[in-house]
Amino acid sequence: MTALALPSTAKSPANGNSFDIGPRTRLAVAVIAIGLTSATLVALFRGLLGIAPDHSNIRHFAIFLHVATVLPAIPLGGYLLLARKGGSRHKLLGRIWVGLMVATAFSAIFIKTGGSFSFIHLFIPLTFWTSYKVVATARRRDFAAHRKEIVGLYLGALTIPGLVAFSLPGRLMNVWLFW
Repeated sequence: MTALALPSTAKSPANGNSFDIGPRTRLAVAVIAIGLTSATLVALFRGLLGIAPDHSNIRHFAIFLHVATVLPAIPLGGYLLLARKGGSRHKLLGRIWVGLMVATAFSAIFIKTGGSFSFIHLFIPLTFWTSYKVVATARRRDFAAHRKEIVGLYLGALTIPGLVAFSLPGRLMNVWLFW
């Protein structure tokens, strides 16, 4: 997952304790956070207001839980990557975000296309493992590794499945956004 992190050109302060992201990664996170959040909100409003066709999958508890936990994770993760880091607010919101990511991955275990797992389910163990590494590196105060893991988790575990959810015909977000 960490290979998905874009090259960072951020300057570290003299004490070396910074874990801010570089300008290219910052731009990618901002575009993804704004784009996915906007698409999700439009799809959600279209679906809930009855503008988009009814989609029976929303009645399944696992899908409802998955959508309910991933929706706040998209903008919250973007905020955490773009905002000031290291303070008590960052730590609290970071714990909430990792909890949302774990809940999203857990709920995905129970979502099966045609009764079986699909390639997108590969992100479940990757999300669990990377979430553990995000917490472990933060506790160790290894901010360089924490930055790589968190950017990889955000760009990998949210962006790729998010793009799949919007681009594959028949999926809830695709139907609600484009139909």
